[in-house]
Amino acid sequence: MKRCFIFSAGTFYGMHELPAPGDLILAADAGYENCKAAGITPHQLLGDFDSMEQPADFENVSRSPVEKDDTDTMLAIRTGLAQGCTVFYLYGGTGGKRTDHTIANMQALLFLRQHGAHGYLYDNDFVWTVLRDESITIPKTVEWGLLSVFCMGDRAEGITLRGVQYRLEDGELTQGVPIGVSNHILEDTALVSVRSGTLLVGWEIPGAVY
Repeated sequence: MKRCFIFSAGTFYGMHELPAPGDLILAADAGYENCKAAGITPHQLLGDFDSMEQPADFENVSRSPVEKDDTDTMLAIRTGLAQGCTVFYLYGGTGGKRTDHTIANMQALLFLRQHGAHGYLYDNDFVWTVLRDESITIPKTVEWGLLSVFCMGDRAEGITLRGVQYRLEDGELTQGVPIGVSNHILEDTALVSVRSGTLLVGWEIPGAVY
């Protein structure tokens, strides 16, 4: 399992996981500043540099044109996948004034899952991931911690939610009704499972530890 840490240019709330030897660290454009704020030097800096000047003191830079199909974060994701990474931690991918980029990064979680990788997008005291025809067990680390589940396709079927305030057995969700918002984890662990379809799952976590 090779891990990739990506720093984007949104709001940086601190870190819940730290890179270890062998992990790939990428900065996307002004995410370079968030990376430096965390006291980390990236292996590579990618982007079109429309949100900051290209640093003169950093050599491993992949510059792209401003007019392109991918966001700078997606460029970093593609780079991580090309280097064999299967677990991605995204920091600075939410917040700020660019809600459109937050939504884009949630879609990027789906892109990662479609390509055999797992992604985790960190917000302020919340983390998001995507499930496809699979299950996840989430430990309760916050009392009465929030848990939200959304359908990311036309329909998701065979959904089970256990260890939560609002349980569900073999249910379904559609993308037009956000009924899965604002559940709560009550037991030591919560189970989220989907037999067929794709879910965006987010849950509350303690404040950043780094």
